[in-house]
Order: sequence, then C-alpha cells, then structure tokens
Amino acid sequence: MTEPINKKKTDNRLLLKYAGLGTQLLIGLAAAVYIGLQIDKWIDLTTPVAVWLLPLLFIAIVIYKIIKDTSAKK
Repeated sequence: MTEPINKKKTDNRLLLKYAGLGTQLLIGLAAAVYIGLQIDKWIDLTTPVAVWLLPLLFIAIVIYKIIKDTSAKK
C-alpha cells in the first residue's frame, strides 16, 4: 500500500527542516567560541570564562529548541 500524499509531504518538510541542523550547529558553535575569545580579550581575563560559557549556552538553547520542536503537541 502507498502512503497518503499529505503524510509524505509532512515527512519531507520535517526532513528538510532538520537537514541543515549539523551545519548550523557547527557554525553557531564556531561563532560562539570566536565571540567568547573576543570578549575574554576585551575584558583581559586570564581564565577564558566567556569562551566556555557562550558555547555551552548555545548548546543548551539548541537542545531545548530541538526538544520543544519534536515533542508531541498536547
């Protein structure tokens, strides 16, 4: 049996929505590290605080968004 056309379109939309997620994650992490380095240099810290906190914050936000988007709607 074949699947209904509407279900196939929905599946393709979900696939396309998350297809570039890996690239977006890598670019976002690189940007967070770069901005963290610049903040640490600007504040003149010996311990790299921002270079650790910004990527961790970015990862937490991305994980939250993925869980929120993929959880079952009530």
